[in-house]
Amino acid sequence: LCPLSNSFLPLGSQSLRLCQLFALLAAIWFRTYLHSSKTSSFIRHVVATLLGLYLALFCFGWYALHFLVQSGISYCIMIIIGVENMHNYCFVFALGYLTVCQVTRVYIFDYGQYSADFSGPMMIITQKITSLACEIHDGMFRKDEELTSSQRDLAVRRMPSLLEYLSYNCNFMGILAGPLCSYKDYITFIEGRSYHMTQSGENGKEETQYERTEPSPNTAVIQKLLICGLSLLFHLTICTTLPVEYNIDEHFQATASWPTKIIYLYISLLAARPKYYFAWTLADAINNAAGFGFRGYDKNGAARWDLISNLRIQQIEMSTSFKMFLDNWNIQTALWLKRVCYERTSFSPTIQTFILSAIWHGVYPGYYLTFLTGVLMTLAARAMRNNFRHYFIEPSQLKFFYDVITWTVTQVAISYTVVPFVLLSIKPSFMFYSSWYYCLHILGILVLLLLPVKKTQRRKNTHENIQLSQSKKFDEGENSLGQNSFSTTNNVCNQNQEIASRHSSLKQ
Repeated sequence: LCPLSNSFLPLGSQSLRLCQLFALLAAIWFRTYLHSSKTSSFIRHVVATLLGLYLALFCFGWYALHFLVQSGISYCIMIIIGVENMHNYCFVFALGYLTVCQVTRVYIFDYGQYSADFSGPMMIITQKITSLACEIHDGMFRKDEELTSSQRDLAVRRMPSLLEYLSYNCNFMGILAGPLCSYKDYITFIEGRSYHMTQSGENGKEETQYERTEPSPNTAVIQKLLICGLSLLFHLTICTTLPVEYNIDEHFQATASWPTKIIYLYISLLAARPKYYFAWTLADAINNAAGFGFRGYDKNGAARWDLISNLRIQQIEMSTSFKMFLDNWNIQTALWLKRVCYERTSFSPTIQTFILSAIWHGVYPGYYLTFLTGVLMTLAARAMRNNFRHYFIEPSQLKFFYDVITWTVTQVAISYTVVPFVLLSIKPSFMFYSSWYYCLHILGILVLLLLPVKKTQRRKNTHENIQLSQSKKFDEGENSLGQNSFSTTNNVCNQNQEIASRHSSLKQ
C-alpha cells in the first residue's frame, strides 16, 4: 500500500497550490519555446533545474537546500564508491537523510500538522536517487543475463553528468509532487527522442528507426485538469462532512449497528481519496503539458499519455482484489518498491517491501500499523485468491457473484487497513481496531494458517534466471544490448510486461 504522505498534498498550502499552477503554465511555455527541436538539451536541463529550484525556494524557503544537499552527497557517493556498491550506499544515505528530516519535522516542529513540509519533495528525490543508483549498477556492473527484462530496459550505461543528475532530481515538473520517472525516460524527453519508433525486421533482429509526428498533449492535459476540478470539488464538499475520525467516536461506536459501521467506514475512506486523485492527476498534467509522459500509441493509433501516471481511478474504485487495488494506486511508487527492494531481496520480499514503504512514508506510528496490517492482508488475499478463484471463472453468473463478493470484501479490507494511516497516532488507531475486535487481523491469520500457500511466480522466475545465468557463462561478452538508443515508445510492451509481472507477484 503506497499512498503519498498525508502532509504532502497541494491542498494543504496556498504557496504550494500557487506553485503548482505556475508549474503548469511554465510547462506549457517550456514545451512551446524550449522544445527539443528549437534548443539544445543543455539549455533544457539548465532551465528545468533552475525553475525547479526556484519553486522549491519559494515554497519551502531555505529548507530547499536539503534537496541540493541530499542530491549532491548522493552524487559524490556514486562517483567515489563506484558502480559495484554505490546503489547500497546511496540507498542507505538517501533514506537515512530523509528519515532524519522527517523525524525533525514531526517530533520537533509540527506533529500532525499538514502544512507544506520540505520532506514531501524529498520523498520523491529519494526515490529518484535510489532508482538511478540501481539502474547504473545494473547497466555498468551486472551482466545482461543476470537482469530481468525490465532491468535491462531501464539500465543506464554511462554515469550522468552533474547537470543531468540535478535536472532529473530537481526539475520544475516533478520537484513538488512528482511523480517518479525513470532516468532513461526523462533523458529521452529532454533530448527529444520520445517519438522515435523502432520497427523490428522479419528475423526479429534487424531494426529500423523512424520518427512519428509528435502528438499534442492538450487533450490529455484538459481531461486531467477536469478530473482535478471534480476531485477538488468532491474533497471540499463531501470529505469535511464524512471525517474518518468519526469511526472512533464513542457515541458512534456505542450506538451504531455493525452494518452502519461497515458502510460508514467505507464511505469515509472513499471521501478521503479525492485529495490524492487531485494531487497526483495535477502532477501528471503538469508533466504532460511540458511534453513528458508520452507512452506510445494504442492499437487504434491514439496517443497515450500515461507513461508516468500514478493512478487509475476507475480500477481503484472497482477493485475486486487487494492486488488490483495496489496495482492501480500510486503506481510509480509501487514500481519503485518493486525495482529497488522486491526484485533485489531473497528473504521475505513482501514483508521487506512493506517495511521500506512505511519507512519512506514517514515516522508517524499510524503508517507502520497500516503497512504491517497491509502485509497480513496482502498475504491472506493472495492465499484466498490462489485457492478459490479458479472455481468461480465459469459460468458468467457465478463469476459475477464472485466479483460482487470480492469487491465488497476488498473495499472493506482496504478501508480497515488504512484507517491508522489517516489517524496517524497510535492511540486512536488501536481504538479503532479494538472497536472492530481486530476481526480482520484474526481472519487473515486464520487464512494463512489453514490454507496452503502456493509457490509464487517470482520465486520460480528467480530460480529459472539463476539456471539461465549459469548456462550462459561461457557466452558472456556477446550478450550486449547493441546500440543504446532508448525510446520511450519502444517500452510500451516492456512496461506492460512489468505490470503483468507485478500482477502475478508483488501484489497478488
